[in-house]
Amino acid sequence: VRTRGGTAPSREQGKTVGGRTAGGGRWPTRSGMEQLECCARFLRGTLVRAAVRRYLPWALAASMLAGSLLKELSPLPESYLSNKRNVLNVYFVKLAWAWTFCLLLPFIALTNYHLTGKAGLVLRRLSTLLVGTAIWYVCTALFSNIEHYTGSCYQSPTLEGVRKEHQSKKQCHGEGGFWHGFDISGHSFLLTFCALMIVEEMAVLHEVKTDRSHCLHTAITALVVGLGFLTFIWVWMFLCTAVYFHNLSQKLFGTLFGLLGWYGTYGFWYLKSFSPGLPPRSSSLNLKRDSYKQ
Repeated sequence: VRTRGGTAPSREQGKTVGGRTAGGGRWPTRSGMEQLECCARFLRGTLVRAAVRRYLPWALAASMLAGSLLKELSPLPESYLSNKRNVLNVYFVKLAWAWTFCLLLPFIALTNYHLTGKAGLVLRRLSTLLVGTAIWYVCTALFSNIEHYTGSCYQSPTLEGVRKEHQSKKQCHGEGGFWHGFDISGHSFLLTFCALMIVEEMAVLHEVKTDRSHCLHTAITALVVGLGFLTFIWVWMFLCTAVYFHNLSQKLFGTLFGLLGWYGTYGFWYLKSFSPGLPPRSSSLNLKRDSYKQ
């Protein structure tokens, strides 16, 4: 059968051979969305597990102790990550709560509304971000005050020559001095708290089922990838803090505050009826309590 142009279409036309079409063009083997979904599936399988929520706190505490001992007994050579001006520290860690807040806000809103369909419940769950902000603000202010009241101004980094005329860290640094006090590791606190909060909120993905053709699926998939990569960055930089910065006691207190902030909310308060609550799950409240006690 001839076409109006006088030639019969080939049955092989449009088929691909070695990634190329018969006409010579190349079609991608995977679309960008397929790659995004592949990454999201990996992160779901890695982070959205009860075992991760159960053992990550212990893993962070153990790695902090191991890294601190390594720093004291056999320090690692200087590297790019030991420089406080490295990209991850300047643009991610120093803004860790802002990154966590900005990605968790749409994630909690979309997943919780998809599951419950109730704006009131969504707003209630979003209040966890206000609680997290309060914990971040109070702890960082506390750390700053502890460093201030336990510190003194010195003439050199070797802590020689006390400058008694300088009574604050800002004034000391302004005059070229070196302030030394008990500096609880804010990195250890914040990275612990942010990583644990993200994996707690991502547990909702066990219940979320969306149509792949719907824009909601694309949005949630992109947020899963973003939150997953943030979590890996937070854990990696936590390890870098353990092996390069602060002393053992400073990191111990920082990590302890992060663990207390997480457990005091997700392990205790959020199990109560007068709280923002845990992410929607099919399990009962008693089962949730049991999972934290194990």
